[in-house]
Order: sequence, then C-alpha cells, then structure tokens
Amino acid sequence: MSAFLLTSCTTSDSGEDTTAPRPSSPAPSPTRTTPEPSEPSEKDLTERAQAAIAAVRSGTLVEAGVERVSDGIHTEPGLSKGKTYRLNLVCAGSGSAQVRFVPTQAGTAASVPCDESVVQQRITGDELVRINVNGAEGSTGVIAWQIDAL
Repeated sequence: MSAFLLTSCTTSDSGEDTTAPRPSSPAPSPTRTTPEPSEPSEKDLTERAQAAIAAVRSGTLVEAGVERVSDGIHTEPGLSKGKTYRLNLVCAGSGSAQVRFVPTQAGTAASVPCDESVVQQRITGDELVRINVNGAEGSTGVIAWQIDAL
C-alpha cells in the first residue's frame, strides 16, 4: 500500500507529472512602453507661430516672416520717418530670443520667450531702422514676426 501512496503523490488525475519543477511566477508578459512625446516638427512650430501672429494683427501689414531661432531675424524694413508701427513677435520652441533696434530709440530691447506668447513692440520710424532678433544659446524653434503700420 505504501507504493500506491507514493505513486499517487507523484501523478495527478490528468496524467500530468507533478514532480517536474514548476515556475514560481508566471512568465513575464511583454513590456509595453509609451513612446516619449516627440518634439514638434519645424512645420508644426511654424504653423503655431503664424496662427498666434494672425490672431493679433492690427493695422496695415508692412513686412512679415518666419525664421529659425538659430538664424534669427535681421531686417531693415522701409519705415516712414516719424510714423508709428507695431512689431509682433512669437517664438515657438524652447528657450528665448532677444530683440534689439538700431537706432536704439526706434524701439525697446526685449526678451521673447519661446512659449508661443505674443510680444508686441511699438516702433518709431526713422530713415533707417534695423531690427535684430537673436536666439539665446541653446534655444530652438521658429520666430514669426510681423510689422503693421498703425
């Protein structure tokens, strides 16, 4: 009878061998990872910056454009001496940019954060006005700009 008990302990009713080692935990399931959100493309950033500029347009368009932050904006628009203009700037991406004017009395130097907010600047026309917008070190994205006559 002891042989029978020994046998009954090592086999199951289904005929499965219960002496074989069984895994102590279930087999690992494939790990699903959520992909990191990718950076917006230059095209997407350009569209977003242009949409922000279009939302604040006022006056008659004089000049406009979109540039990479790394390239900056360097323009000498044809402005009439003594007339008032509005410069709208939007930087979409990361970091910031600095706007400066030559001559300095044409406008006020300012910082432009690359958070898609609109920075507006009044400009007084002169014989020659140069607008320089340069990205801070490490800044990426695009800068949309527009000059309107008021």
